[in-house]
Amino acid sequence: MSRAVALFWSVLLALTSAPLWAESLRVASFNTELQRAGPGLLLRDIRRDEDAGIAAVVAVIALADADILALQGVDWDYEGQTLAALADRLAEAGTPYPHRLALQPNSGRASGLDLDGDGKTNGPGDSQGYGAFTGQGGIAVLSRFPIRLSQVQDFSDLLWRDFPGALLPTHPDGSPFPSDPAQSTQRLSSTGHWVVPITLPDGSTLTLLTFQAGPPVFDGAEDRNGRRNQDEVIFWSHYLDGAFGLPPTGQFVIAGGANLDPQDGAGRHEAIRALLHDPRLIDPRPASDGAAQAGDQGHHGPDRLDTVDWDGPGRQRVDYVLPSSDWAVQGTGVLWPGPGAPGHGEVQRASRHRLVWVDLGR
Repeated sequence: MSRAVALFWSVLLALTSAPLWAESLRVASFNTELQRAGPGLLLRDIRRDEDAGIAAVVAVIALADADILALQGVDWDYEGQTLAALADRLAEAGTPYPHRLALQPNSGRASGLDLDGDGKTNGPGDSQGYGAFTGQGGIAVLSRFPIRLSQVQDFSDLLWRDFPGALLPTHPDGSPFPSDPAQSTQRLSSTGHWVVPITLPDGSTLTLLTFQAGPPVFDGAEDRNGRRNQDEVIFWSHYLDGAFGLPPTGQFVIAGGANLDPQDGAGRHEAIRALLHDPRLIDPRPASDGAAQAGDQGHHGPDRLDTVDWDGPGRQRVDYVLPSSDWAVQGTGVLWPGPGAPGHGEVQRASRHRLVWVDLGR
């Protein structure tokens, strides 16, 4: 057995040492950053099996060995071929996910209007969610357990202006930014807000709440993106309050990307802090050796909790798995081994984001 294979299996055994479902369930979130510059390119690259980044993403997911996985940064297509091809690669790596979900995201969905205020109507910022083509950088769910597809709720078509207390941007004179027609069309979700019921082996239901918020930067004084990011994050608080129908009656987990750190970087930090402190949720504060050993960067938040390593903004905590308060958290972490540790190279090559996982019991 080669040294690389031995290292792979040592990490895999360490991560899968949790008890079987009778006692434990692993839920994870991973922003793979697999999106490509044009439609069909990610499918092509997955099938060619020559891309080191894709191979690293597959290795990281296999190392985590989650039962339910929320993915971000995966291009969507009408027939679901891209996600199916990724699932095939994972099955070949020994991590099969027979159940999957990929709805059309708002990213790249053309609006025909100038939504970002740059005076043009056909740019990626004029899509309902930033994207150069339909489905670029979408979200998806992979599961070992059946997804109740007929009961999935997709709130991606919710207009931002219809969101309770919507923090809509304005011009200095108070008029809608960039225009009233734009705000009459603009959806809240950058990718989507999905409510996904999953049937567990004992017949009970776990409801997965998943999303990927847009970044709170790349705008002007009107703070369009910062305001939208805030409302995308606090959507879940309103959902749990019953603003969009009945919230889950049983156990649930929020898993996805907020693009927002509780203390550092750009954005309205109070939005994610409010969600983390919601008494209906548990913040398990997943940590990693890799982030802890990366070196102090002068941020306010604990380095060990960081989940992304960006050039410029640095390391931040922006990816989350937040169980409902009626779960028992049995373990948690960010898959970010320290230098020299097994899996470190694969994690570094896969994405700037790190996979976040939580083990749950009853």
